[in-house]
Amino acid sequence: MGKVVERADWFELILEAIDEAIHVVDDQGVTIFYNHNAAKFDCLAKEEVISKYILDVYPSLTEKTSTLMHVLRTGKPIYHSLQTYLNKNGEKIETVNTTLPIIEGSKLIGAVEVAKDVSKLSALSNRLDQKKRTDGAAETTQMLDFSSFLTNDPHLKEMLEKAEKAAAYPSSVMVFGETGTGKEVLVQAIVHASDRKDQVFIPQNCAALPESLLESLLFGSVKGSYTGAIDRKGLFELADGGTLFLDELQAMPLTLQTKLLRVLEDGVVRRIGDAKAVQVNVRVITALNIDPFEAVKKQMLREDLFYRLHVSSFHIPPLRTRKHDIQLLSRHFIQMYHQQFSKNVNRLSEETVQVFMAHQWPGNVRELKHTIEHAVLMMPKEAEEITPAYLPAHLRTHQIESYPPESSLKSQVMSFEQTLIQEALRQHAGNIKQTAAALKIPRQTLQYKLKKYTDAEK
Repeated sequence: MGKVVERADWFELILEAIDEAIHVVDDQGVTIFYNHNAAKFDCLAKEEVISKYILDVYPSLTEKTSTLMHVLRTGKPIYHSLQTYLNKNGEKIETVNTTLPIIEGSKLIGAVEVAKDVSKLSALSNRLDQKKRTDGAAETTQMLDFSSFLTNDPHLKEMLEKAEKAAAYPSSVMVFGETGTGKEVLVQAIVHASDRKDQVFIPQNCAALPESLLESLLFGSVKGSYTGAIDRKGLFELADGGTLFLDELQAMPLTLQTKLLRVLEDGVVRRIGDAKAVQVNVRVITALNIDPFEAVKKQMLREDLFYRLHVSSFHIPPLRTRKHDIQLLSRHFIQMYHQQFSKNVNRLSEETVQVFMAHQWPGNVRELKHTIEHAVLMMPKEAEEITPAYLPAHLRTHQIESYPPESSLKSQVMSFEQTLIQEALRQHAGNIKQTAAALKIPRQTLQYKLKKYTDAEK
């Protein structure tokens, strides 16, 4: 019996630790479990809810509008449903709920609900709308410009010049690159250089929300179009005259991509449940964290949508292929955190430079930034250089493996060259001709270097 109680305690600890609201009722609608996050959303103490009938606790809900009561009545699950209600303080709370019946044998004994609070998103939408109605223009964001994108890489500099030219025109732009490479920095720079820089700029991550909520957020809704729906403008209407940035586009469900394509083609938006069309003038910029051709091939991105958005596209290469930028970016982040944390740090030690050049940086520029931040925080105030001792553990572990202190400059250069060649080969699927062209060396030179490295490993 003791083990059963212990296991139940573990389950309760797990449910309390989950970053969503969890609410469980029995078959009569009486609460039997209610976690901390649910209590935080509702401004209630758990004792005010446990063992109470749900509609007594939430008087703004009814048997029809309460997702938990609906599941108890029908015995059928509900997925990603928007629910709106008032909490104890009279504040409007909006949640996206997944509500499931609890079945024992063939008998319904209760229901469990997992809810994510989206009230902040709704508040943002309402604030933008209010700003437009009172000032005639939506609230703008302080944009980064092209000088904010730091690089010494000649290919990347050439790409930035092309992106600045594309910024002047209203055509769609697609940016792609691995997570952490600086896609939003480039997007903001494009907006800053455009004639819409003083208009609203709205970024939205397509992977952050379930399909039903993302659809209503983008296109808007009318009251009664679905459970909990209210009259609300979508981001396309709020971004009218400005720019809408859709990040991680490949995560958008294909059915929603179809609707997006229609809006892009005719510039007309219809809110969910509304027959009335609204004309909008929105520049759409998209970003993907994988190659868009690969996304089309894997059926993550509709081909017709791809060609509609692919008017101008810009690839930001990973940090591991442009290691010339590591020290430039490091100096920038050191200066930033030197001021922010009032430390004397001003440089990397030679040993740290070796570690950084050997590391593959899977998190790209974002990982480098956080690495510098960690190191500066760990350093005593009087220290002036970042040594490996202040780096995160995973970097200290590999400190000696790649560039031993006694290794010569020649061997370090060869190792760096080999890393660049291997990455270029990977990007071009082993094609020698394309790899040589990308590296701007003769094909015979590349073949010679590959043979040299192969022989050295034997």
